[in-house]
Amino acid sequence: MNKKALVAYFSCTGTTKRVAEILADVVGADLYEIKPEVPYTAADLNWMDKKSRSSVEMRDPSSRPAIAGKVSNMMAYEVIFVGFPIWWYTAPNIINTFLESYDFSGKTIILFATSGGSGFGKTVEKLKGSVSPDANIKEGRILNGKPSRVELASWIKDLGL
Repeated sequence: MNKKALVAYFSCTGTTKRVAEILADVVGADLYEIKPEVPYTAADLNWMDKKSRSSVEMRDPSSRPAIAGKVSNMMAYEVIFVGFPIWWYTAPNIINTFLESYDFSGKTIILFATSGGSGFGKTVEKLKGSVSPDANIKEGRILNGKPSRVELASWIKDLGL
């Protein structure tokens, strides 16, 4: 890839992290972990408990969990891959927090996700409001398991970057 790229990811259980690490290596991108200011516990992630932190956050579209840290040189990147697990058929609200923390004008944002069974749903539509109108936000792929380097390289090539 000829453009300076960043792979930013949010991962609670390590699944998305593993995919992000492989992707960053294949692309030759820098890697950034989107860490919540208050880490999620197993109880927080219990989607079957309507009072769990993740359930409460996902019921409130205005919820913006705080992030610990920042990308210091976001302006240096032309392409930003943003990875996350699918929660309730969309990106966790912390992804909105991340996207709203920077000016992505003129940048390309490519989403990738891990999921236990659902697709992207309306994720792109729901995230568009969190970036400037001239940011190019694209639905990428669901990357479950351990995608091969060849598979990821082929995907990147197909993106035309």
